[in-house]
Amino acid sequence: MNTKKIFLAFALCLLSWVAQASYILVPMDDTQRNHLKAYGITYWVLEKGQEADWLLNYRGGSFMFKYAKAFEEELIIRGISYEVISDAQSAGIIQQINSPDVNMDAMRLDKPPKIAVYSPKSKQPWDDAVTLVLTYAEIPYDVIFDDEVLDDKLAKYDWLHLHHEDFTGQMGKFYAHYRNYPWYIAQKEELETSARKHGFDKISELKLAVVQKIRDYCNAGGFLFAMCSAADTFDIALAAEGVDICENMYDGDPADPNAQSKLDFKKTFAFENFLISRNPYEYEYSNIDNQQFERGLNENNDFFTLFEFSAKWDPIPTMLSQCHTNVIKGFMGQTTAFKKQLVKSDVIILGETKKISEARYIHGTSGKGTWTFYGGHDPEDYQHFVGEEPTDLNLHPTSAGYRLILNNILFPAARKKKQKT
Repeated sequence: MNTKKIFLAFALCLLSWVAQASYILVPMDDTQRNHLKAYGITYWVLEKGQEADWLLNYRGGSFMFKYAKAFEEELIIRGISYEVISDAQSAGIIQQINSPDVNMDAMRLDKPPKIAVYSPKSKQPWDDAVTLVLTYAEIPYDVIFDDEVLDDKLAKYDWLHLHHEDFTGQMGKFYAHYRNYPWYIAQKEELETSARKHGFDKISELKLAVVQKIRDYCNAGGFLFAMCSAADTFDIALAAEGVDICENMYDGDPADPNAQSKLDFKKTFAFENFLISRNPYEYEYSNIDNQQFERGLNENNDFFTLFEFSAKWDPIPTMLSQCHTNVIKGFMGQTTAFKKQLVKSDVIILGETKKISEARYIHGTSGKGTWTFYGGHDPEDYQHFVGEEPTDLNLHPTSAGYRLILNNILFPAARKKKQKT
């Protein structure tokens, strides 16, 4: 009899605890064993119609949402650290965050953003950090390219990613080393065919039209994210509208000898007063990129630092820089970093290399939308070469550099949380 009473009392206590355990906290500090998949589970919760809170600067930018058995089971399956907490504990966290004495805030995530990745449908001889991390985090996305952009399909998406793309029409400046490689020849033929299909004589004209569509998408309220050479060539193409900056191996005729003086920096998003590279054999587009010989850094001492912003007054840069560390390992790319003196004064620098005058991670607005540019190619491969195997993110589940990409994925879903009165 006593045994039955004890069991009944235990069962009642357990039921009482479950009733109180009404929230799941996904910590994003050093206690989290898989930061990258934590973004994916939060996205998945939004897909299930449940809202989530992004707790800015609270334990590394943690996530919190209503408890459901299905959510807990999925967290276990995906190997994500979590804590089941009571309604009172959740209220206590929000109360702590709302205190004017702490640099924290809560952003409500209420709708999973629809994601597009701008990438050719054919196989490329390099990987794409964003598609790698989206796949690893189990966040769905669509691959689109020139046809979809020029057919006005961008309006279907909340967030657009560009990676290692050349919007100047110079085929990635790969001519010197790869012009006889089958992938280069096939890519050039594919782009020339696409240009003719859309009524253009040159690849550069095709890419300018694409850039202008993306600009309009951003101005209308879209969220744009670009890495590596997509960032600087996007601005170069905008500045060079109507100016031939391509030599004859790229478009069949010589570049305008006065091209530099004809650039219009009023049209660009992020950069101004830059000098374009006039050498078709140089693996650089302009002096925006801080080249390796200028940087004087190597894998052992290449780090950049995230700025700290006011969560309550500057929530957007705060969201974009959420991380479990403010010092990030550097990594190279065709465009590794941006010279600070060429960054426009109204641009927000989110991360910089303190040893030298360069920005690594920047953000700004255009019209009703926003854009974010991130230097480098792969946050967990210091110097990725053409033809190398993709990074295995199973080996880097707590990557701080990849976290910055995923901050941008959830950013479009956020709105200021309404506080109870």
